Amino acid sequence: MVKMADCDRAVLLESIKQQGDVIRNMKTQKAEKEKIDREVAKLLEMKAMLGEEGGPQKFTLKTPKGTKDYGPQQMSIREHMFNTIVSCFKRHGAETIDTPVFELKETLTGKYGEDSKLIYDLADQGGEILSLRYDLTVPFARYLAMNKVTNLKRYHIGKVYRRDNPSIARGRYREFYQCDFDIAGQYDLMLPDSECVKIVVEILSDLNLGDFIIKVNHRQILDGLFEVCGVPSEMFRTICSSVDKLDKSPWNEVRSEMVQEKGLAPEVADNINEYVKCNGGSNLIDELLGGQLAQNKRAKEGLEAMKLFFRYCDLYGISDKILFDLSLARGLDYYTGIIYEAILKGCSSSTSADNGEVVSVGSIAGGGRYDNLVGMFDSKHRNVPCVGVSIGVERIFSIMEALVQTGSKKVRTTETELFVASAQKNMVEERMKLCRELWDAGIKTEQSYKSNPKLLAQLQYCEEKSIPLAVVIGQSELEKGVVKLRFVETRKEIEVERSKLSDEVKDLLQNQVPCKSCLM
Repeated sequence: MVKMADCDRAVLLESIKQQGDVIRNMKTQKAEKEKIDREVAKLLEMKAMLGEEGGPQKFTLKTPKGTKDYGPQQMSIREHMFNTIVSCFKRHGAETIDTPVFELKETLTGKYGEDSKLIYDLADQGGEILSLRYDLTVPFARYLAMNKVTNLKRYHIGKVYRRDNPSIARGRYREFYQCDFDIAGQYDLMLPDSECVKIVVEILSDLNLGDFIIKVNHRQILDGLFEVCGVPSEMFRTICSSVDKLDKSPWNEVRSEMVQEKGLAPEVADNINEYVKCNGGSNLIDELLGGQLAQNKRAKEGLEAMKLFFRYCDLYGISDKILFDLSLARGLDYYTGIIYEAILKGCSSSTSADNGEVVSVGSIAGGGRYDNLVGMFDSKHRNVPCVGVSIGVERIFSIMEALVQTGSKKVRTTETELFVASAQKNMVEERMKLCRELWDAGIKTEQSYKSNPKLLAQLQYCEEKSIPLAVVIGQSELEKGVVKLRFVETRKEIEVERSKLSDEVKDLLQNQVPCKSCLM
């Protein structure tokens, strides 16, 4: 094979770079997919020419954009987070289900409004046209309709995918976990809805993330507001999508989008601003019920429902965490009633554990009522009313990781309760016998995988891993039928009869001897 000349190789590399720039510009300018595909094919041909030389090729090991690996310490934090959340779901009587990570494309189409462009479509493999799931709510609605389920309180934890512009520091990814709790069924007004918000308060309190507030609003209030302000009915959803950006963008930018991009009359946009800058508690609801907005039938129904919601929040003892905010819109098309979003106060000063960037994560939970979504999948359009919440676990994890980094607590990456150590050589078989007894007794046990490890190295491992107990055996202990039981944190040792070791360890563990300086 003739080796490519250095000058030719340099020209080809420059052409590859230029072709890559062409493709990026086309994507930025939202060129037609077919044109982009043609340019990508040219790029692949150039890269193939470069590879025909043989020999080693440059290959960068990295995760795809918007994804990340998690090491043992990170996974320990995540497990603690998931266990806390699931414990709360179970406390409220939820069951769990699972659904495929990809769905028929038509199942997802038309459910997410302007966010539909973020759905990952899979290449046609000569069969069904599929897309990766965007959230867990639409697959849940499909599950209810397909299985003719009319009542279910369920939680679901699984990965979802969005072709979004990722920001690792803000906890925004292209592949991430969602953690959902939903109540499906025909029930009395605001009873399930208020319990969903109560669950959010419990979870965020249990995770000790700091002070938070839960913003609430109602889709009927928003629709009535738009009607009173003069928004044409066919523009309700697209203007709602613009209002949804007020938590990230100033009003002048949102107004510009409404007027210049979407064609809303300037005076109508100004009317909207007079309402969306209002927030407060139940007193604001009373004020609005006595004003012009309540003259609209839809808005009045929404305001009366929210008055009942606040009454139930008082009974659950969570009203101090609730803020009625007319700027809250949540852009997804399927919401029909109450909507809510949890915001962590003052999190923007936290530091990311990955790279020192500032963590500013926005909302950390959100949801609402969606009474018509299941009917979209039913052949007779039979609806199953639903309300639920999605916990923003990736954003919460970013905060928890930052708190661990800035704090003095260590994170345990294993659950090992006891380490079997040897003080002399030729003890490997005795260690193995002891491990078997402890494992059979249900005690989480480790040993060194070296035949003759140094005692100091074994004890240092125990301290590094925050293992609370260690058993030390030597020839003299074997002869006396005892073992030394060491408390790793204090380094105190006691002698225990070999035959009673399992029972002694269980008693100690039951009375809790874990590392006091450990987070989990």
